[in-house]
Amino acid sequence: MNTHTMIVTIGLILTATSVPAKDLSSDAVNSTSVTDVPTKLPVGRSIDADPAIVRLQVLLDRAGASPGVIDGFYGQNVRRAVEGFEALNGFPVDGNLDADVIALLERNASPIIRSHVVTDKDANGLVDRVPEDYGEKSKMDNLGYTSVAEKLAEQSHMHIELLKALNPSSVFGVGDTIQLVDIGSPRTGAVKRIVANKRKGQVLAFAADKSLLAVYPATIGSDDNPSPSGIHKVKGVARMPVYRYDPKKNFKQGDNDQVLTIPKGPNGPVGTVWIDLTEPTYGIHGTPEPEFIGKVGSHGCLRLTNWDVEELAGMVKPGVIVEFSD
Repeated sequence: MNTHTMIVTIGLILTATSVPAKDLSSDAVNSTSVTDVPTKLPVGRSIDADPAIVRLQVLLDRAGASPGVIDGFYGQNVRRAVEGFEALNGFPVDGNLDADVIALLERNASPIIRSHVVTDKDANGLVDRVPEDYGEKSKMDNLGYTSVAEKLAEQSHMHIELLKALNPSSVFGVGDTIQLVDIGSPRTGAVKRIVANKRKGQVLAFAADKSLLAVYPATIGSDDNPSPSGIHKVKGVARMPVYRYDPKKNFKQGDNDQVLTIPKGPNGPVGTVWIDLTEPTYGIHGTPEPEFIGKVGSHGCLRLTNWDVEELAGMVKPGVIVEFSD
């Protein structure tokens, strides 16, 4: 999860140095309820992440309706995750947090925040920086995380600014006790059909009996580089893939006009997983910038957060149908 000078979120722009005004301590998040989500949700510029929305995002994530990056802000990805939760559980799909939806979300909910002691493993495999230019990327050994905070934020599905707000005095050194959101275990099951809804920017994963297994926010192509249409199939899954950049087959990045091999890593162009499709050069893959999922275009492929594509990859096999719908 790269930190930018400006971090774009649905309906707002939050400067990377902003300090949320609301209490985002572990006690505040654990003691709130989804019933505390504002009835009049914030629109436009805001710097106030809300502990009740953090709770909502975590509970949706645990339930198989991914909200994307957990950041404490209500936006389009969260509303669509509510719709996904409704679809998963047989409710009318309207995106509204009515009493029955809230009751099911909150049923037997365990604490939202957990403690974690930073380990040597957390601090291993880091890199000093990740260059933007593909030519510079190709000279690196790997494209790992640039800090312990970035690594732990992504592994906990969080925006790095939320991680820092939960741990305002931590330097994230080995041995430090910090607070993380508890996203629970990945979804399991056998996916037989994937539907990529371009209009909603959403991926739906179905079982053989047509029941819905999981819902993910997605970036599905762009106006300049549209995704494929129609029905395709999964060919295979590559974890921690090396990326072969070919400007004649892919797209033009910077001044690079030669074929380049970009090393593996969570900050690589396709993230931690590539699910290969039968349509040549297209796949379902991760991203080094999860905060932009559903908000900016891709180069024709279907892009998810690293954690969502890792979960999906664990449920697919070659031959799974992938349908692109408008």
